[in-house]
Parts: sequence; structure tokens; C-alpha cells
Amino acid sequence: MSFAATNPGRVSSLVLVNSAGFGRDVTIALRLLAVRPLGRLLVKPSASSSTRMIQSIFHDQSLATPERISHALSLAQRPAHAATVLDVAHDLGTVLGVRRAWRESLLRMVAQLDVPVLVVWGDEDRVLPSRHLRAAIASLPHSKTHVFAETGHMPQIERPDEFASLVGAFLSDRAVTTACQEGAIA
Repeated sequence: MSFAATNPGRVSSLVLVNSAGFGRDVTIALRLLAVRPLGRLLVKPSASSSTRMIQSIFHDQSLATPERISHALSLAQRPAHAATVLDVAHDLGTVLGVRRAWRESLLRMVAQLDVPVLVVWGDEDRVLPSRHLRAAIASLPHSKTHVFAETGHMPQIERPDEFASLVGAFLSDRAVTTACQEGAIA
């Protein structure tokens, strides 16, 4: 959404997947990152924190594989990782949740875009609760929406076939609409 809002001419449609910006609520772990001294402790790489993080994004815990956990740990060990995570947490949120001013400004800009929007959510998202979808519908009333059942924060991984079909259909509809508008298809 941020890219589309700041580069409107470069975006022809949006697919928002469990997207931040629609509500204040966010998992306590992310809210605590905004508290600088505590945040620095929380981003220290460890196998246990990587395990908790990966487990938190999936409803289907069989997807929290040792390979995914190992990959998360290797990413966390990168030199710039902690600073980046803390900067994003501080810019977007506080211990109370996602900053209202940031959300309202972003949603105002996105609502002004003249592009089709698909908003999808996992109904069991523990990072950004699925009730944010109601705010998405209110903010972007012309958007298409979909809720994935028994799915966490990563529907593209938990429901890959359903996700690909949904997004493929949305983008195909968009391509036909664009071609018709440009006169390529009568």
C-alpha cells in the first residue's frame, strides 16, 4: 500500500494479503518491539525466538518446519536485520499498536487510487487479526475480499492453490478490463 500510495502511476492493481494499516491491533510481540530497550532484546537472534515467530504465522503448525525456522534464524542473524525490524516497528507502531496517523494517512492515499484492490485474510491470523478486514472494506468499499478458513498470516503458503487461483482470477479480470479500456479488445 505504501508503494502504491507514493507511486500511483506505477501500480495498476493491488493484492493486499493480511496487510497492516487497517487497524490498531497487532500481536503483542510487534508492539513490544516499539519499546526501544525491550525491542533490542527481543530482536536478538535465537533458535527459540525464530521458532516462536514461525509458529505464530501459521495456523497449520506442520508448516513451521525446521527448514523454515532455520531460514528465519539465518535472516535474523544478518547484520542489518535487527535495525530494520526495530525501525519499522518504531515507525509504524507503539506499545498500543499501529499508529493511527500512519494508518489514516496511508488509507486516505490508497482510497484515492483508481485501481482494483483485492484484500485477503486468514481467519486465524495471530499477527494482524482478521477483524481488520471490516476496516479494509469500510476504507476501500469497491475492493474485492476473501477470507481463507483455518489459515494464519501466510495464506499464500497455507493455501497455495486457492490463493493462486484467487489472485490469478483477480489479475486476469484486471488484464481483460485494462485491455478493453485501452481499446485492445472490443
